Amino acid sequence: MSPEQELLTKWRSLPQDKQEEVLDFVEFLGLKNSANKTPLGERLQQIRTKIVASGKHLLDEDEIEKELASRRGGLQGREE
Repeated sequence: MSPEQELLTKWRSLPQDKQEEVLDFVEFLGLKNSANKTPLGERLQQIRTKIVASGKHLLDEDEIEKELASRRGGLQGREE
């Protein structure tokens, strides 16, 4: 069995949430090896990977806007 086939067989045996973690990790590795990486981008990806691995919810765009507004004393960002 090739390494690719072995990986796919093992991946298919995982629960869906663990499959998503594997995909996140593979994405992280790809970003880590990209030619355009920056120290900040790399650090942010590491933080994201830890959050995903912990099972915590990642904020969507609306949730980020609400969080920023609350931290800015209720001021809203620009309207589109």
